Amino acid sequence: TTTATTTKTKTKTTPPSPLTSLPPSSSPRFNKSSSSPSSSQFLRGKGKKQSSAQRLKGSMFRMLNEMLYTTTGEKALQEFSQQPALFKVYHQGFASQVNKWPVNPIDEMIAYVKTQPPTSVVADFGCGEAKLAASVTHMVHSFDLVAHNDKVVACDIAHVPLSTSSVDIAVFSLALMGVNYVDYLKEAHRVLRMNGVLVIAEVKSRIDRNEEFIDVVEKAGFTFTSVDETQLMFVTFKFEKTKKKGRKVTDEQAAVALKPCLYKRR
Repeated sequence: TTTATTTKTKTKTTPPSPLTSLPPSSSPRFNKSSSSPSSSQFLRGKGKKQSSAQRLKGSMFRMLNEMLYTTTGEKALQEFSQQPALFKVYHQGFASQVNKWPVNPIDEMIAYVKTQPPTSVVADFGCGEAKLAASVTHMVHSFDLVAHNDKVVACDIAHVPLSTSSVDIAVFSLALMGVNYVDYLKEAHRVLRMNGVLVIAEVKSRIDRNEEFIDVVEKAGFTFTSVDETQLMFVTFKFEKTKKKGRKVTDEQAAVALKPCLYKRR
């Protein structure tokens, strides 16, 4: 009885903070005056702590995910620059979701890049852990809000440190997050060479009508070339940079064409 009371009190005195890293896990505490716990008591206590930690991580992931989809890239960069550990929490949650899918879209991106000339230069917008760069022999510039490793440059992907017309392929693998995602498309247009290829993989549930999304991307200056809907969880679009002039996209058009991907609280 004493052990259960102590554990319950500890849980109440350490509420999760949405702006701090997860508290480190610790072994169960026992009152010194009580008898030593049995192995089954210890395992039950450990299981409860692990379950609580998993729920906390899930809650933080949902909070961070919602922030990424409902704010600008600039604001997200500020948040994660102040607390980069939260970005690791987000990507762990993100990976746990995508790993349940039959196919990970980044694997399709890797397969596509491998079919391209070895001299092709790639820009990976929202690269995560830079799996693409680690999987091909091509020159890959990898960008995300936080640098997971030395292959990644931390930045707002609306403003990447590349020269104009310097890459052949621009990739967004589940990376068009943020209310200003059209700015990311415009930046991809800037860095792509003429006839360069834009590849976008997005969650199917974010797009009600492909035509509306294609229209938004074309207004950023691209020409639509193909769409692949064969995968269960995501759809892949390809576009080409041509001499087509860009047109204005309203916030309403952008919001309708690509909805935020928000996870339900359980």
